Amino acid sequence: MSLPAPAPDDAPYLRGLNDPQRDAVLTTEGPVLVLAGAGTGKTAALTARLAHLLYTRKAYPSEILSVTFTNKAAREMRERVGRLVGDAVEGMPWLGTFHAIGAKMLRRHAELVGLQSNFTILDTDDQLRLLKQLITAADLDEKRWPARALAGLIDQWKNKGLTPKDIDAGQSELYANGKGQALYALYQDRLRTLNACDFGDLLLHMLTILRTDREVLQLYQQRFRYIMVDEYQDTNSVQYLWLRLLAQERRNLCCVGDDDQSIYSWRGAQVENILKFEKDFPGAKVIRLEQNYRSTPHILAAASGVIANNGGRLGKTLWTEKDAGEKVKVLGIWDGPEEARRVGDEIEALQRGGTSLDDTAILVRAQHQTREFEDRFIAIGLPYRIIGGFRFYERQEIRDALAYLRVVAQPADDLAFERIVNTPKRGLGDKALAKVHQFARGAGLPLMSAAARILDTDELTPQARRALGNLIGDIARWRSMGDTLQHPDLARIVLDESGYTAMWQADRTAEAAGRLENLNELVRAMEEYESLTAFLEHVSLVMDNESNAEEPKVTIMTIHAAKGLEFDTAFLVGWEEGIFPSQRALDEGGLASLEEERRLAYVAITRARRQATILHAANRRIYGQWTSSLPSRFIAELPPEHVNEESSMSGGASLWRANWSDRADPFEDVGRGTGRGPGWQRAAGVDAKNPGGGFTARTFTREAPRVLESRASAVSFGAKPRGDLSLGMRVFHQKFGYGLIAEIEGNKLEVDFETAGRKRVMDSFVSLG
Repeated sequence: MSLPAPAPDDAPYLRGLNDPQRDAVLTTEGPVLVLAGAGTGKTAALTARLAHLLYTRKAYPSEILSVTFTNKAAREMRERVGRLVGDAVEGMPWLGTFHAIGAKMLRRHAELVGLQSNFTILDTDDQLRLLKQLITAADLDEKRWPARALAGLIDQWKNKGLTPKDIDAGQSELYANGKGQALYALYQDRLRTLNACDFGDLLLHMLTILRTDREVLQLYQQRFRYIMVDEYQDTNSVQYLWLRLLAQERRNLCCVGDDDQSIYSWRGAQVENILKFEKDFPGAKVIRLEQNYRSTPHILAAASGVIANNGGRLGKTLWTEKDAGEKVKVLGIWDGPEEARRVGDEIEALQRGGTSLDDTAILVRAQHQTREFEDRFIAIGLPYRIIGGFRFYERQEIRDALAYLRVVAQPADDLAFERIVNTPKRGLGDKALAKVHQFARGAGLPLMSAAARILDTDELTPQARRALGNLIGDIARWRSMGDTLQHPDLARIVLDESGYTAMWQADRTAEAAGRLENLNELVRAMEEYESLTAFLEHVSLVMDNESNAEEPKVTIMTIHAAKGLEFDTAFLVGWEEGIFPSQRALDEGGLASLEEERRLAYVAITRARRQATILHAANRRIYGQWTSSLPSRFIAELPPEHVNEESSMSGGASLWRANWSDRADPFEDVGRGTGRGPGWQRAAGVDAKNPGGGFTARTFTREAPRVLESRASAVSFGAKPRGDLSLGMRVFHQKFGYGLIAEIEGNKLEVDFETAGRKRVMDSFVSLG
């Protein structure tokens, strides 16, 4: 390396940095934690620090470990440093993502964990195929214990740094009644036999090697003179343990992150890693980057006011030299459709005023919220793009559900029939389907007509004939129901009785709950059309709407996907209790999840450069019923002096703020009969004995409010449960015959039928037997 070594004050990479940024660059020795608030230029500081280490010859390029979370971030870092130090950046083999660096290390030491250096890294499909083989060999029902659920559990264990021998009985019980640990061990053994590993192994194997082989550990501790980590708040346990081992010797570890933007616990991230940095590395220097270069003072003050309500944080205060700008706008509107109309109108007004659609974003908490905006924007011709996911009607579960409905509406729809014939799995293999195709071509019939006729032949195995016959019979029965049922009710029945809903209920991956919410939203969307045919025609028109790829578009995305991005104008929609904060998150994680939801609110607000508009609806239509909604508690936490409120409802957010104004802890006074003022749990209708469990109906004249949707999506699509049924009661179902009720969950029944076995059915389709 033949680079000059200028005095720091003369270095080009220091130009334009503020004092804390310069401090982060020049403090090279010992542990350093850079707390970088949203929009405070942390990438500039991180890049300059790397350039400084190279320029001053404190380390050769190969002696610096620089870890990022995405390949995009690694490329950007390499390009930026290259502009500052030239060709020296090309000699940095240890700049990359955790997994890329882990793979590079593991190939050098693969034999220490029973692999060869040319091991294969399995993709998700190969991983699932292997797990299905093991599940079948263990004589387990893959429908009841899906391979995808086991894959998700194993991934969780690997993210925690747990090998099979580390899994205790409690963890093992999470799959197949205690067989999780044994299947994990078999899976790891099978991977070694195949000379393969999955993505989780790339770090877990290296952690095992570093823990058990002192020579290898010392090799890397001596090699890396400096270690730098970006987005440290997003590290999981195995990443944290891996980094701590590598940094113990020299202790020249610089971690950059923001505890207020830790929003990925659902994929293993632990905010505790950044909170305990000073404990892990005594004498660490903490540098706060607080000057924001993105947003206006009102936006920053609003975000700071919300996040200040979190207890577990290191603390910082964002400020800016920008002009005050507009206050954050809070709009209280009547219902969901009006929310979409109002946002569309506001965006068109901005567009007329010269704002580019590319500088405008709509941020949602959950993907199912995008549907109404997509429909509205298509209706008014407003171009949009979905980032971080598919357009609503392009998502897998929506396409599957629509295929079922298309077959019911039009049995000759071969493409739809092909999609649903073995989804969920019915034991109809490729050979059986090929015979149906061959029969259809020979007879000149649509697939479903051919399938019905082939049942009278001996071309299929008895199992395939039985499965196909059940499906054909179901479709015919659903078609006949269409004459007497409303099409949204018919859709719920089709999705339930086909087993499609149960398939996603049994899926234990992080995406499954969102897919169920999307199916709920699909059924809700049907309520706006007079018939199934009219709705399917609408969907066809939506799917056919392809805007010019080059023209400006409004961005619609989840808040999670928006992290790291910024827009002139951001519309933050659906800020209602149960939607945001998510009731499902509160049910699963309590106060810890509430604090993460609040960090998500902080991230959402700080995406806006000039204008931030928060919307909450008073009503949402759920399962054909209008239900009351309450503004998010986060709205009450916005500092009033930085907010303009507008509402068509009496009281609006001001009333909600009054009920929350003196509460430092949202779970304080829960369970008490008295409190200061009305108390949030009584004002909101919250069950005081179960604060994370949603709202009671006592405050409202209609059904329980919107917050029940996320819970209901994990249970069923039905409406109110019947009150005349009880466990052990004998009932009759028109398809499955007589049986005894084994479980009751909402309006869903688990029934042990005398001839069909245990089935999950809607209570509205059984009669007393």
